Amino acid sequence: MIKTDAIIIGAGPTGLFAVHQLGIIGLKCEIIDNLDRAGGQCIELYPDKPIYDIPAIPECTGEELTNGLLKQVAPFKANFHLNQRVEEIKQEDNSWILKTNKGNVFSAPNVIIAGGVGSFEPRKLTLKEAEKFEGSQIFYSVVNKKIFQNKKISIFGGGDSALDWALELSKTNQVTLIHRRSEFRGAAHTLNEVRQKEKEGKILIKTPYNLTSIEGDKIMTGIEIKHENEKLEKVKADYILSFFGLIMKLGPIAEWGLNIDKKTIPVNTETFQTNKEGIFAIGDICTYPGKLKLILSGFHEGALAARACFKRAKPNETYKFEFTTASKNIHDRLGLKK
Repeated sequence: MIKTDAIIIGAGPTGLFAVHQLGIIGLKCEIIDNLDRAGGQCIELYPDKPIYDIPAIPECTGEELTNGLLKQVAPFKANFHLNQRVEEIKQEDNSWILKTNKGNVFSAPNVIIAGGVGSFEPRKLTLKEAEKFEGSQIFYSVVNKKIFQNKKISIFGGGDSALDWALELSKTNQVTLIHRRSEFRGAAHTLNEVRQKEKEGKILIKTPYNLTSIEGDKIMTGIEIKHENEKLEKVKADYILSFFGLIMKLGPIAEWGLNIDKKTIPVNTETFQTNKEGIFAIGDICTYPGKLKLILSGFHEGALAARACFKRAKPNETYKFEFTTASKNIHDRLGLKK
């Protein structure tokens, strides 16, 4: 069993900043996320899209924001437990016991739910034969684009992710962009660039087509797609990238006895505690009068929740607010030189 001061569920920007806020007041935490990397929506939905409302940062991408937050929390050496979902939660005395789908067990007096609008899972290809190629030749996100170099790539989807990666990978690969509709829903300027690459012969666009079969036994060699007029066509493919979006679910959180209202959790805005003592909710998943679903709002919520966690994690100590500019304690925790 892993014991700590606080458990954060969700490694998006709000969850990452909560790590920072816990760390500067001397609390340890563990982070659990259903995705395979930190960043939440910023990484999965718009890693390359600009964000304009982060204080003192006129413009940054979702990936840049995530990387900055990870750098900011690095001094606190928090442990990340990725590709895991909290399946069970129960209370024992003044602590919460959490168990994940991988069998890991955690104990802490505080739980901070920073799960956005729930857990994120990629919307996968429905073909049964796709399963045996997932993780080797079929991917739902791009972690290392170098593996695709000089390969034949079939990209499925009509949104920003599909268009962006079609452009990026067309620099070194043969790219076929396949969409079930004739119209794309991505940004107009990106679509114009894709159309230009089509004219240059660097991207082949197939619409409106659906995937009907995958060819190959142990190694995928190609795919078969079907036009809406029932015409079948074979396409050689070394890799498939599928961007049909994410499925967002509350998952087991819905069964934790929280006063969930329209897939959000009401909180006390003084501490961001839910109706369960020691369970806090911050970010898009929490609701209160005047709530704004902004990353900035989540940062504020995480700061207040962290201070409330201190009282439960260290009941025999009195929390004393300190400014980061002058506090020796905070400087030591951050590893700053005098």
